[in-house]
Amino acid sequence: MMKKGRSWIPLAVVALLWVGPYAWMVSTSLRTLPEIVAAPAWPIPNSIQFEAYREVLTTIPVGRYFLNTTVMAVAIALLQILLALPAGYALAKLHFVGKKAAFALVLACLLIPAQVTFVPVFSMLGPLGLVNTFAALILPFGVSALGTFLVRQALLSVPDEMIEAARLDGASELRIVYGLLAPMLRPTLASLFLFSFVFHYNDYFWPLVMTTDDDVRTLPLAVALLREQGTGVRWHIVMAGNVILSLPVLALFAAVQKQILRAVTARAG
Repeated sequence: MMKKGRSWIPLAVVALLWVGPYAWMVSTSLRTLPEIVAAPAWPIPNSIQFEAYREVLTTIPVGRYFLNTTVMAVAIALLQILLALPAGYALAKLHFVGKKAAFALVLACLLIPAQVTFVPVFSMLGPLGLVNTFAALILPFGVSALGTFLVRQALLSVPDEMIEAARLDGASELRIVYGLLAPMLRPTLASLFLFSFVFHYNDYFWPLVMTTDDDVRTLPLAVALLREQGTGVRWHIVMAGNVILSLPVLALFAAVQKQILRAVTARAG
């Protein structure tokens, strides 16, 4: 019994390291600025204050920025899944010349950050009149090397006989990919959706480069504008904005965590 109790100590320490910064962020958002300046590391507010949240909601149009961010992140995630399924299927189940080279190219793309390619992409989208549009935020990320890799690895465990049986029944390749295999890969696709959504929902760099109009700007950019240069950073307001920014991501994770656990369990098995 003693050993079992001690085994939870490392888990508790790791959990504290993960939850601690978020708890400190929430606590800071509920304090006043003089209180933060006097004791910035003190985790417990003397009195709970919601003025920071009121100022965030009145300073920036949170609803519009949140809608822009959600539309962008969801569209990217769905487009990545839509294209990763046939790409992963081709690399896992089809036989063609250059298959190994194509897979190596996919792996190489995992090593290239988006910041490296923003200049040529911007130069390409600018003459087309796509800057300051949702197309500029979505299309450059429509193809995901990580998504292709995850789908390909998941499909390696699917028996070839199942695909052959579907072909004998007259199913087309698209029907096999989207009608037969996609439901079988639901945990993997849910993990891909969550990873993509969280990454692009929190992305600051690409929307900053590709947008100058408030109509298409995203919530991370708006939260960054909460900083007041010259009079000092209003940390309670910045933290309140970050709490509002993170709530949809936490809700999404709570909704799909079972699918993620299934994917991890299946991969571990």
